[in-house]
Amino acid sequence: NAPTGCGKTYSVFLGAVIQFINAHPDDWKKQKKNGLQLLWITPLRALAKDIGRVMQEAKNELELPWQVGMRNGDTTTAERARQKTNMPEVLIITPESLHLLLAMKDHRLFFENLKLIAVDEWHELLGSKRGVQTELAISYLVTQSQNKSHGHPVQIWGISATIGNLKTAKSVLLFPLKKAIEQKKIPKSVIVKANIDKAINVHAIIPEEIDKYPWAGHLGIKLAHQIVPIIDRSQTTLIFINTRGMAERWYQTLLDVAPHLAGAIALHHGSIEQELRLWVEDALHTQILKAVVCTASLDLGVDFRPVDTVIQVGSPKGVSRFLQRAGRAGHQPGAVSNIYFLPTHALELVEVAALKKAIDKQLIEDRIPLHLCYDVLIQFMCTLAVGGGFDRDQLYNIAKSTNCFDQMTEDDFFMLLQQITTGGKALTAYDEFHKVEYLNGLYKINNRRIALRHRLHIGTIVSDAMLKVKYISGGYIGHIEEWFISRLDAGDVFTLAGNNLELIQIKDMTVFVKKSKSKKSIVPSWMGGRMSLTANLGQVLRQTFNEVSKMIDAKSIEKYPIELTCLLPLFNLQKKLSHIPKDEELLIEQIEDEDGFHLLVYPFEGRQVHEAMSAIIAYRIGKQTPITFSISMNDYGFELLSDQPIPVDDTNANELFSNDNLILDIQQSVNSVEMATRKFRDIAVIGGLVFQGMPGEKKKARHLQSSAALLFKVFRDFDPDNILMRQSYHEVFETQMEEVRLRQAFQRIQANEIVIKFPEKITPMSFPIIVDGLNRNNLTSEKIEDRVAKMQKKLERD
Repeated sequence: NAPTGCGKTYSVFLGAVIQFINAHPDDWKKQKKNGLQLLWITPLRALAKDIGRVMQEAKNELELPWQVGMRNGDTTTAERARQKTNMPEVLIITPESLHLLLAMKDHRLFFENLKLIAVDEWHELLGSKRGVQTELAISYLVTQSQNKSHGHPVQIWGISATIGNLKTAKSVLLFPLKKAIEQKKIPKSVIVKANIDKAINVHAIIPEEIDKYPWAGHLGIKLAHQIVPIIDRSQTTLIFINTRGMAERWYQTLLDVAPHLAGAIALHHGSIEQELRLWVEDALHTQILKAVVCTASLDLGVDFRPVDTVIQVGSPKGVSRFLQRAGRAGHQPGAVSNIYFLPTHALELVEVAALKKAIDKQLIEDRIPLHLCYDVLIQFMCTLAVGGGFDRDQLYNIAKSTNCFDQMTEDDFFMLLQQITTGGKALTAYDEFHKVEYLNGLYKINNRRIALRHRLHIGTIVSDAMLKVKYISGGYIGHIEEWFISRLDAGDVFTLAGNNLELIQIKDMTVFVKKSKSKKSIVPSWMGGRMSLTANLGQVLRQTFNEVSKMIDAKSIEKYPIELTCLLPLFNLQKKLSHIPKDEELLIEQIEDEDGFHLLVYPFEGRQVHEAMSAIIAYRIGKQTPITFSISMNDYGFELLSDQPIPVDDTNANELFSNDNLILDIQQSVNSVEMATRKFRDIAVIGGLVFQGMPGEKKKARHLQSSAALLFKVFRDFDPDNILMRQSYHEVFETQMEEVRLRQAFQRIQANEIVIKFPEKITPMSFPIIVDGLNRNNLTSEKIEDRVAKMQKKLERD
């Protein structure tokens, strides 16, 4: 564990090299075709290319005759065939590609000489199903290495920069070695931690004019001209945008406001065609580019030495993500990381002050490991059944040797076996669910069609169907989600990879387009763009409002950070109309206007927690009196809007935020069956119950949903104890609704003072939440921007 740019990759790679030299002291320079020595697991393709380049340079300098290979979605068929006959000494691989290797009949031969497994950016995998995939693969490889005659298991190294719960991260990753350590067959595990303070300079980009009534999203683009001088005076700048759609808009805007950057600025995100992405990465290394507008596709461990400046557009939603992105600049020991925060609405400037505090206090988020992800285990069982078969008892022990499945019972494992062999209680009559057969002591998949289908869908990232985008004249541009493109008609213009494209037709899962000169285009929105504020950042944000309260009453504001002092007019108006909530207070505002009765609550717990909390509060109010609500929320708070007065005052406010009967109220307030059905779609796809279709003819998302919903109903009626159905309810509460964090938020609010105010008009803090509601419930043909501008003028006039 060390800050970015301190040489973690070299440490582990050179350790493996030194072990090899020690094993062959006299002829290590002549040792060729040694088989796979080091397996390097990485979460990102961009990261793999960069690591490969670093290792290639090092082994060439040492004159070490090792081969460094890569295996991921970008690897060519020819390269994969070469690896099969002659496995390189170092293989850099993603979790999905590692499982594809395990699905090969002769995969055990690939790992015969394996000495060391390195998991790069482990914090990024931990707490996700890709992390569970990694846990299972490592446990399997550890068991294989222990079964060899020498009995020494393979070494495991985890590499991480920013993580709060480092000890947990270590115990999860090294869980398969736990017994060997307890039996003293191998030394105890260790954490190697660098005692280095990475210098990070955080700068806020202050708008020339501050709106007293800010609203989310509109401000960012308006400030584009203010980042041009930063780009001009920097060597190379990465501009991080939270969503792919906004990245497309920013790229176009920067070309419009700074035409001199044409040819020196590029765009990088996961839906852009591979060749273009690779060109951008190479151009960053060779200093051809002055700036790159990018998403999370470039925010992990990538070493682009020319990058000396990072600009974060909009809230990063978390401390570790902000640090990770800051670390892309000054990616060397002793170098300073310069990061600029550009707010997309004025209140995000408070987040800058909060982030500075959080970085000083090292309040980095924990990554919570997942437990009992049975869909991933079912997929893994089928992977091994395709790859030569598995022994039931051995696989049970392999799964139990992971942190994720440590608590699994034999009964649950037997239910999983039934699911893949007979279809379980509910699906016994359908042959397509009889995938795995028991032959000669092993569970195998012998049906070639089932094996092919399984190989095609190994992985745990479930997204909407992606369509290829091609020019009608030839030439591939990238991918777009089906749900977005299905709303467009022929002739509509949309933006992808920085080009304005006119839709011609959709045929065979391919979108055919031509270049358009139209100035107006629709920016695609991808489904993955709604991140939520983390608990750590929410906590520091609440504490920062204590400082705001002191600043308003202070005679001099010189000692306060500029991010807060520039918002003084906004805070003064907020205090005049309502109240500035302190850390140990919960502010509730009740406002009446022509739209109805607004109840606004400010817990600062993030959009996801507010979504569940608002539904529970609405349900609890509804139990007292018949009432209908429209609900809106952002990361700072939520709104309940009704056409009648909302009965919340000092007498009942405390009860509304009680932890009593919380689970029951969650189940009553939100349609947990509907949410579980939707969650079951992903589980059914990962667990292989729903087939997504062959390449080029993938099922539409709505067909997948209806197939999964039908299965869910069958299980509910005929197999209510089905293990995957249980998992879907568990995931709704644990991940989607963050039940633990929700409970903690209710406990905190119960211990705090609830302040209820009745402002005469909309306040600066309520305005962005109310606008978010307008955006969602917009039943007028008037543009949202025009409507908001009218509201702002009216409020400032009043």
